[in-house]
Amino acid sequence: MFYDHQQIEKKWQKYWEDNQTYKTSDKTDKPKFYVLDMFPYPSGAGLHVGHPLGYIASDIYARYKRHQGFNVLHPVGYDSFGLPAEQYAIQTGTHPAITTEQNITRYEEQLRKIGFSFDWSREVRTSDASYYKWTQWIFIELFHSWYNKNTDKAESIKTLIKHFEEKGTVDLNANQNDELNFTSEEWKNASEIDKEDILLNYRLAYRAETTVNWCPALGTVLANDEVKDGKSERGGFPVFQKKMMQWSMRISAYSERLLQGLKTLDWPQPLKDSQEYWIGKSQGAQVKFNVDGHDEIVEVFTTRPDTIFGATFMVLAPENPLVETITTEEQKAEVDTYIEETSKKTERDRMSDVKNVSGAFTGSYAINPFSNEKMPIYISDYVLMGYGTGAVMAVPAHDERDHRFAKKFNLEIKKVVETEEDVQEKSFDSKTSVCVNSDFLNGLNYDEAKALIIDAIEKKGIGHGTTNYRQRDAIFSRQRYWGEPVPIYYKDGMPYTLPASALPLELPEVEKYLPTEDGDPPLGNSKTFAWDEANQKVVATDLVDDKTVFPLELSTMPGWAGSSWYFLRYMDPNNGEVFANKDLSDYWGQVDLYIGGSEHATGHLLYSRFWNMFLKDRGYINQDEPFQKLINQGMILGMSAFVYRFNYNSTTDNESKSVFISKNLVDNLVKGNNVDLLTNFISKNIGFNLKSNLILTKDSFQQIHVDVSLLKGTSDELDTDAFKSWRPDYADAEFILEDGKYITGREVEKMSKSKYNVVNPDDICEEYGADGLRLYEMFLGPLEQSKPWNTQGLSGVYGFLKKFWNLYFNGEVFEVSDEEPTKAEYKVLHTLIKKVVYDIENFSFNTSVSSFMIAVNELQKLKCNKRNILEPLAVIISPYAPHICEELWSLLGNKESSIEFQKFPILNEDYLVEDEIEYPVSVNGKMKFKIALPATLSAKEVEDLVLQNDKMGMLLEGKTPKKIIVVPKKIVNIVI
Repeated sequence: MFYDHQQIEKKWQKYWEDNQTYKTSDKTDKPKFYVLDMFPYPSGAGLHVGHPLGYIASDIYARYKRHQGFNVLHPVGYDSFGLPAEQYAIQTGTHPAITTEQNITRYEEQLRKIGFSFDWSREVRTSDASYYKWTQWIFIELFHSWYNKNTDKAESIKTLIKHFEEKGTVDLNANQNDELNFTSEEWKNASEIDKEDILLNYRLAYRAETTVNWCPALGTVLANDEVKDGKSERGGFPVFQKKMMQWSMRISAYSERLLQGLKTLDWPQPLKDSQEYWIGKSQGAQVKFNVDGHDEIVEVFTTRPDTIFGATFMVLAPENPLVETITTEEQKAEVDTYIEETSKKTERDRMSDVKNVSGAFTGSYAINPFSNEKMPIYISDYVLMGYGTGAVMAVPAHDERDHRFAKKFNLEIKKVVETEEDVQEKSFDSKTSVCVNSDFLNGLNYDEAKALIIDAIEKKGIGHGTTNYRQRDAIFSRQRYWGEPVPIYYKDGMPYTLPASALPLELPEVEKYLPTEDGDPPLGNSKTFAWDEANQKVVATDLVDDKTVFPLELSTMPGWAGSSWYFLRYMDPNNGEVFANKDLSDYWGQVDLYIGGSEHATGHLLYSRFWNMFLKDRGYINQDEPFQKLINQGMILGMSAFVYRFNYNSTTDNESKSVFISKNLVDNLVKGNNVDLLTNFISKNIGFNLKSNLILTKDSFQQIHVDVSLLKGTSDELDTDAFKSWRPDYADAEFILEDGKYITGREVEKMSKSKYNVVNPDDICEEYGADGLRLYEMFLGPLEQSKPWNTQGLSGVYGFLKKFWNLYFNGEVFEVSDEEPTKAEYKVLHTLIKKVVYDIENFSFNTSVSSFMIAVNELQKLKCNKRNILEPLAVIISPYAPHICEELWSLLGNKESSIEFQKFPILNEDYLVEDEIEYPVSVNGKMKFKIALPATLSAKEVEDLVLQNDKMGMLLEGKTPKKIIVVPKKIVNIVI
């Protein structure tokens, strides 16, 4: 029977949509299972075949859990704010909402075509005002909260105000920016502005001057992951370090809880390691150093206070406010120049460049509190203002970067040793001096020495032991248009939140999406973006009088704001009163299975955990962590194609003429420096000669990506006419062919539109079907591994689907028997059940597909058409290939119900028990024959029956075996 995948898939996709088959019930009488994919960003390019990999895996699992009787939440939505849509708006004038809507329509069309079991009724979009109303509400809650270290959780700012009213800062243990000291009377007597200024020091969402990645060309601040090699990832524009007033989130308050929470999560260890490193917990001491001739103090955090005797210089971050104060007039020009150069590097660049050290001397000296020696103070970009105190005591004999710095600037290297014997070690050069201080370090181990020094530091009153974290507060504002407006207005220079009743604060219309002429963010172009405090509404900007009408915040939120809590909104997406009903959020709880890319380890995944913990602290949800189990899917790689353009220098004016050399000829030319072939061709076809002393190398040929659709069929041969049409700039190009063909180079790379190696899933669905695409993506290899795409491989999977389809037919007739299956048929089925249950629960989807193929082949050999085999077989395969299984289920007589909610077949191990064992019989190590014996026989019974066998009698020829070895249910070996 012809397998018409196109007709079948369209039919069932329409059925699922019309009947809302996958709509999730809010009834809580069934056990729940929450399966989620990482939020897709809807780009204009649409999906390529690499994108659905994780979605297919999660869909298989969601369908499997439905078969097990779970109430499954498997939603979909879009992270629809973002820089690409805004850049397109700047270039074309098209409102980002329009392009975003078009992109989402395209994505949804493609996702539906692949047959995902999403509950489309729960779709959310971060750019919808009904959604970002609650993102703004969470921001307001963060603004009105502080972190109480005594209770180790966030609390309402009202409890902090009460503490101030009763005690001032006495007994206060808070996470804050600066340490403040005042009495309750001083608080009560403070003005409203002063009180607000003090509270900003404690709020979880606060405004402060911060060093940011500023991109002038884009007119906005960029996150670290949006900057590469000192340039914006989008557009390749220069990025500079700049101090700006920015909104920040006090994620640092949660550092320890974020670390400890990792222990409870079933996540890949490399991802946990990334977060642990990012948080960067370290224990040591905070130490104060006086600056010679100044009142200022340089405070440092060090994990090795026991090496303080070996500190020979200090290094400050170029952004450290002390630099301006302590830099001498003689050094100012050099220091200013260095600071300017550093501003062109991102913090990530500065952290990663471990070998190259640079710096400038400030002209001032710090005093070592133990030796009283003067230590020169330098600035260097390897010290970051955001980590610790923005200053380090440099111990060059014990730190690699400090050592490089000391070598570069010819500074003293002093090694701290613990025993007199250590003085004799030769691991440091002759320029290294030695410091032995028996008062402190006298053969103590590392921990003892560290504790002793910390105690001495505290007794001297110059510092204290402490725990530090590398993680810094997250910058929360962006100077963009296409993002969530921050619900803040400014009165007397202080920020105030809009009332919750005024939410959402919607994005206003603007004439242009660039910053204003005054340098304000794009929202500054709006004519209707001010807050009327008296009437509680947004009004025209020209009404601002700073008495009743005030300016609104012009920055918008970052991309990670909306994606930090979307998993909660899916639980109750249409609720206009709260972000999620408490009963529903309690029922759904954590995401049980989350699938997405490892690139989000220190961005989205960290921020989501932070917001989740905060919302739990404030009593809005009950779960500690958002995502219990997480799997990072690998990438599907594309097979790129390349052409080779000869880079030549001529003595004529024809240098613009392009010459492309076929792949194998390039290899031969380079290998043999065969200039003659090239010279003859160019002289004949283009009319000039190459330089006589030309030496050919790989660099002589520019490797250019070419669209893989321009290859002929499934070969590596380029259609040169199609190439010229595709690249009009090469319309006059000449091609040096091999055997009349231009052969391209091929290489496996990340699938990307920029590499022209993407494969459109629409084309695959058209030719092989969505079920073919789903099975093939799983069949390629383990989910977590990256693997190359090869469209030719789809024919094997498609052949399996046709075999599976034809099991249910006798020629053109659907024919399934109600006859009882044989034991052999039951064995095939239950072997498959056992394997597939194990594979799905262990996410080994690739081996399940192999098992399907084996089972269908065996049933085909058995000519099985029994209902009791073929009905459960359709259920087993349906999570992977839902369309074909729905059709077969319907043909089996189940017209009124979807296969989706049928119970998954139960394994019966009895069918796997062997009645007979076929024993290979070997004589002197060589297999001679096989004998089938009952599986229940003992080893002695097997031995007796083998010896009684006629074939064995002929082999023995009357001899008595020297040795008989019986491996039960495996083999018999006889030595004669």
